[in-house]
Amino acid sequence: MLVFDNTEVAFQDKGKHSLRRAYWIFRLVGSPVLVKTGSLLLKCALWMGLPVKWALKPTVFRHFCGGETINDCEDTIQRLGKVNVLTILDYSAEGKETEEDFEYTKRQIISTIEKAAGERFIPYAVFKPTGLLRFELLEKMQAGQALSNEEQDEFERVKGRFDEICAFGASNNVPVMVDSEESWIQDVVDEMVEDLMFRYNKEKPMVFNTLQMYRHDRLSYLKKFILRARQKGVCSAFKLVRGAYMEKERERARKMGYQSPIHPDKEATDRDFDQATALTLANVEDVAVCVATHNEISCAKAADIMQGLSVPNNHPHISFAQLLGMSDHISFNMAAAGYNVCKYLPYGPVETVVPYLIRRAEENTSVAGQTSRELFLIKREIRRRNG
Repeated sequence: MLVFDNTEVAFQDKGKHSLRRAYWIFRLVGSPVLVKTGSLLLKCALWMGLPVKWALKPTVFRHFCGGETINDCEDTIQRLGKVNVLTILDYSAEGKETEEDFEYTKRQIISTIEKAAGERFIPYAVFKPTGLLRFELLEKMQAGQALSNEEQDEFERVKGRFDEICAFGASNNVPVMVDSEESWIQDVVDEMVEDLMFRYNKEKPMVFNTLQMYRHDRLSYLKKFILRARQKGVCSAFKLVRGAYMEKERERARKMGYQSPIHPDKEATDRDFDQATALTLANVEDVAVCVATHNEISCAKAADIMQGLSVPNNHPHISFAQLLGMSDHISFNMAAAGYNVCKYLPYGPVETVVPYLIRRAEENTSVAGQTSRELFLIKREIRRRNG
């Protein structure tokens, strides 16, 4: 039976100092006032050009990130791999606007594929669409506005970047996951990723789209796409997440007077997430899935479904994923039970990764029970080690 409360397994990779650091970080992010104030001060410091690296790198950055470069991540990759926890390298630069920045990000993603091709502990590559293009371009396209000649050329370069990454992944046998975005640009992203899936998933799942299951239309989308892909003779491949932009989505819908794309409550989101997981697992012969969640109930349900279907824990089409520095009790206990488990390992220059770090702090603060659960387990492990 799958259990998540074995703290000796959950924190086996952490020494005394790492465990203490985790304790204080979760104590701090457990305070909404501190997180809100700290995030504001951090943004102001960056805007003013003040140095923040000295404070962030040995604390929050070290807990949630692998390093500033791919080489910096090596120790973490090997440390996790020794206990069967795999790594997904994630270059976490955000908010870039220039072609030079987009090309640099593309080269970083290509480098993560090169690293994965020679490393048995790295099963996937990943990229965020808005790391490779302007948000405003997608927004304009999804709104149905005509593009200028320059914008059309820009979009062709975007498609070229996407294709270059996925083609390189396919040629090196490294599947590529494409992260999700806000609903008002996601349709354009879906179209691009679908084209790539139809191109590269003919023999096995090499391109994954990401579905945010807090949207009330995603389960229907998943069902329809699996049928479309099957008709075309290609594998479907999806990463399932609950979602990351709930407040922003609801606020925009309210201001602009349209129905929110977000489920009205957590129960509906949980239901769709678990139904999507069950659907993909029931079709695992030609559907690949990464169940990316910090929700132990959803992980346990998925494990039960796999057992009921006599699907082996390490089936190559099924993986689970959590973020580095979070939900180690899920990651390490599932890995110990033989499941394919990955940790997202963000990396990049400290100042560049700040938006990611702010989101992690805000997520731990906003998700009910997240921080208290982490603290409870850390304290229990500290007591166990102290005898």
